[in-house]
Amino acid sequence: MNNLPPILRDQRKIDADHLSLLSIFHFVIAGLAVAGLGFLVLHYSLMHAVFDNPEVWHQQKNVNMPPKEFFKLFKWFYCAFGTLLVLGGVANLISGFFIKQRRNRMFSLIVAGINCLQSPFGTALGVFTLVVLLRDSVRECYDEQPEAGSRGL
Repeated sequence: MNNLPPILRDQRKIDADHLSLLSIFHFVIAGLAVAGLGFLVLHYSLMHAVFDNPEVWHQQKNVNMPPKEFFKLFKWFYCAFGTLLVLGGVANLISGFFIKQRRNRMFSLIVAGINCLQSPFGTALGVFTLVVLLRDSVRECYDEQPEAGSRGL
């Protein structure tokens, strides 16, 4: 039979590895937000070229050019989604730095909850962040870190 002793796991090492990976993945999601912003700008310029060019619409038979208000409405959507991308990217960037420094766990938990709404990558990152940051051993790791006011800054 197999009478080997069980392998001992160092939970602090595992937590440190998981937190390091979470920090990196938050930076990756922030980078994807920048890429999404670039795509949004490209999409806006393409839609702007199509909707504001009367030549495109006059070449088509039985098709009228859409009203100017149509594209004005789209501009609000572009602004709203651009703002969401910037805010999400900045929040993930800050959360990545906080996780790396083991500070402001609650902020990272809130960002993880918001990430759960961003399918598919944000959902995976949000769930894994919640699972890791809600562990008692990780909570203790954050509690051991000195507060910002006591660092002598």
